[in-house]
This record gives sequence, C-alpha cells and structure tokens, in this order.
Amino acid sequence: MRLGMEPDIVVVGEADTGTSALDQVIEVRPDVVLLDVNLPDVDGIATAARVRALSPDCAIVMLSMHDDAATRERARLAGARAFVGKHDIDNALTSAIRAAAGPADEAEEGGD
Repeated sequence: MRLGMEPDIVVVGEADTGTSALDQVIEVRPDVVLLDVNLPDVDGIATAARVRALSPDCAIVMLSMHDDAATRERARLAGARAFVGKHDIDNALTSAIRAAAGPADEAEEGGD
C-alpha cells in the first residue's frame, strides 16, 4: 500500500511466497522486484537468484529484519542491487527501489 502512494512507482504484482514471486516475474516482467529474505516456502535469497536467472535485467531489492553483513553479502551474491533492513523501512525503501531501477552503478552506490 505504501508503495502505491508513490507517483513514480507502479506496483504490478504481489506475491506471498517465493514460488508465486517467480510466477509473477515470468508473467509480468517487472523492472524491480522487492523480496523479503524470509519467505514461507523458498528462502528469499534463493528466490532472488532464480529471478536473476529468469529475468537478468530485473533489479532486485531485498528486505529483511536480519540486517547483518552475512545476510547482505548473501543477497548481493544472489543478485540483489539493494538491501533494506526492516528497521529502516520508512526512510530507505523507496530510495532503494528508485536506485535499483536506475543504472546498476547508481544502485551499488546508494542502495543500502
């Protein structure tokens, strides 16, 4: 709902599982996918790696309560352009999505 209020962000799908997210990526071909690290069926980081394989141009923003260096590194290695800790969601989420949607070098600089 929060993202739907942003004038430059269009939410084109929602999924509550990693499997459903992959189905949405195949069907909708979004520019950016927002994934939680903790998904009920498939780990969000594993889902991110599958998103990259299915849609290499799709930017991935990871969201997690586990805001530690190891989780961030796993997300980066899986192809995430940005990582947002849930404790910082109000301040950083829309900025991370916008940065991820831009050129890859911009997301790497400002996506955390």
